[in-house]
Amino acid sequence: WGILFSHPRDFTPVCTTELGRAAKLASEFSKRNVKMIALSIDSVQDHLSWSKVWGVGRHWGSLRCCLTLKPPPRKRRSSRAEHIQQGCWTNIFCLALTLSPFAQVFVFGPDKKLKLSILYPATTGRNFDEILRVVDSLQLTAYKKVATPVDWKPGDSVMVVPTLPDDEAKKLFPKGVFTKDLPSGKKYLRYTPQP
Repeated sequence: WGILFSHPRDFTPVCTTELGRAAKLASEFSKRNVKMIALSIDSVQDHLSWSKVWGVGRHWGSLRCCLTLKPPPRKRRSSRAEHIQQGCWTNIFCLALTLSPFAQVFVFGPDKKLKLSILYPATTGRNFDEILRVVDSLQLTAYKKVATPVDWKPGDSVMVVPTLPDDEAKKLFPKGVFTKDLPSGKKYLRYTPQP
């Protein structure tokens, strides 16, 4: 599992608090086998200086900070066509991420497929407790035939996926399956204790 979160620049106040929180939670992400990468556009020297501010040196864990996306200086300017021909479209995409007035979070599964993306305005700090909760949900639902309902927290009851027949659900979840009574009388909200 991996998390990529972008920052518009080093030494921005909101991002500084976020990276400090990510560094403090590095052991929680490690427990979940999640690697974090923070992405910014500034130089390696700026990244190293910035990392001293938020104290990542004490909390490295699974946090790796700040890929540098500035290309090395060139003697001549190349055309946009040359960039694309050289495969630099990836750098252009990454530059767009980091120059955005927004902060993005991407969660990838072990299959290297995107599982979640969240877009925050640059003025709003990311909620790392929520990101951890979402990772818990993504990992649980990737391996069990369940879904997590609104406001779910680890340890709460989960929902049985609707594609699982009742008889199979009873075998798969020995702690029991119960349904919520709905005004419609339909019995599609099936819950079970978290496996």
